[in-house]
Amino acid sequence: MSQDQVVRSPRPESNLDFTSVATPAAGEVVEITEGLHWARMPLPFVLNHVNVWFLPETAGWTAVDAGVESPDMRALWQRLVKGPLGRPLVKLVATHGHTDHIGLAGHLVDRFDMPFASTLVEWLSAKLRYADQQQPHRPHVQRFLAQNGCHPDLIKRLADDRAMFAKALGPQPSEIERLIDGRTLRMGGRDWQVMTAGGHAEEHASFYSAESRVLIAGDQILSHITPVIGIFPGEPKADPLGDYLVSLERFRTLPEDTLVLPSHGTPFRGLHRRLDALRDHHAGRLDMLRAGVDRPMSGYEAAHVLFPRAMAAGHAFLAVAETLAHLRRLEVDGSFVSIDGRDGVRRFAQG
Repeated sequence: MSQDQVVRSPRPESNLDFTSVATPAAGEVVEITEGLHWARMPLPFVLNHVNVWFLPETAGWTAVDAGVESPDMRALWQRLVKGPLGRPLVKLVATHGHTDHIGLAGHLVDRFDMPFASTLVEWLSAKLRYADQQQPHRPHVQRFLAQNGCHPDLIKRLADDRAMFAKALGPQPSEIERLIDGRTLRMGGRDWQVMTAGGHAEEHASFYSAESRVLIAGDQILSHITPVIGIFPGEPKADPLGDYLVSLERFRTLPEDTLVLPSHGTPFRGLHRRLDALRDHHAGRLDMLRAGVDRPMSGYEAAHVLFPRAMAAGHAFLAVAETLAHLRRLEVDGSFVSIDGRDGVRRFAQG
């Protein structure tokens, strides 16, 4: 019997219908809806978990996402397979190539000798990041941070943090079954439409079952927080926020009562309400910059306008990255201009 029941969120600002299925503890698996099971994997980060989804196949399970590389995570997967799952994994599917989702992918694919499905860009980006992490103090990263106003002590501390987090990303699978937007992926005895989108990642994949009205959303649509939309070293002139806002309108074509399975947080219904909230959140951030950037500011300076608490708490790297994405969106729409100063720092000002 399906356990897919929902309750109204106690938080009036969210206005979502959250599942009443109890959140699984580490090492537990629960049925979230008929033929689809949920496990929650711990993460060694501020965001302390990632949701993993299991769909039954003839010979075992398809798993969506993997968690991070660590001895504890390897042991947890072993307990899941020997315990509540009771059968081996037969396929691993990735929503995208971020460490908390595919850090352990290479190990699991080798351990169970199974295929790995991913979009091409996300697989290649993870492989490149794994190769690059051997040099966390790379010059181009330091230049990027300095160009956006970060001082030398902060740059060194951020590089040290990157070196620590690099341990959570293991070797990646040597080959993929490529996921392509609009194609059908067969999982758990039903067809899932592959929906790729940008913003949080370059080619993030979500999966929609029209038969079941279920969306495995990955990080593209989260229930309680917004996904990181940032500009990072490597593509300083990207417009990830523009890409993300476009993606929200695409998901609006799905039914409002779709059961949304996010990679962090709690499954819910109320898709269109959540899309509205995410859109309005970023519109509010853009308004804050329009009001708060009253002189030319670097990304680091403007981050204090958008994220004063995060900056004070030592989360400067992501705060600056997200601020840059919003500044860049304002630059693309003509509201702001960027100016490269003689001191090597790029500053943004009202256009």
